[in-house]
Amino acid sequence: MVHQSLTTSGKWLAAVLVLVFSGTLFAASNDDIIARIAPAGSVCVIGDACAGGAIVATAAGGGAEDPTQVYNTYCVACHGTGANNSPIMGDAAAWQPRVDKGLDTLYENAINGFNNGAMPPKGLCMGCSNETIQATVDYILSALQ
Repeated sequence: MVHQSLTTSGKWLAAVLVLVFSGTLFAASNDDIIARIAPAGSVCVIGDACAGGAIVATAAGGGAEDPTQVYNTYCVACHGTGANNSPIMGDAAAWQPRVDKGLDTLYENAINGFNNGAMPPKGLCMGCSNETIQATVDYILSALQ
């Protein structure tokens, strides 16, 4: 009976050792799996530590606040080509129906968007102030005179 007890104990000990070592092996392979499915990169947003000293154009620094630069950066793609049936800068006939609605309506449409997104809000210059958008509209309309 003592011999049988030792054999049973030996089996238990072997079973425990197998479980311990298989758990270690499983943990190692689990770490490998986690490493393999980890994202390849990360997104860095201005303001996060990863952005470091990224510079953003602001009103104080000039940059995108100049109406000519705003037009050349954001508006010219449509208003220089007529894309989305947008009026081309300098084309008085195309602008006249819009001008007839009044300057406040032009400002509102430029700031908030118009025609189900054909004219996106702020012409996609989301960093531009409303005043900058208004100045850019004035710049575009100055070509009609």
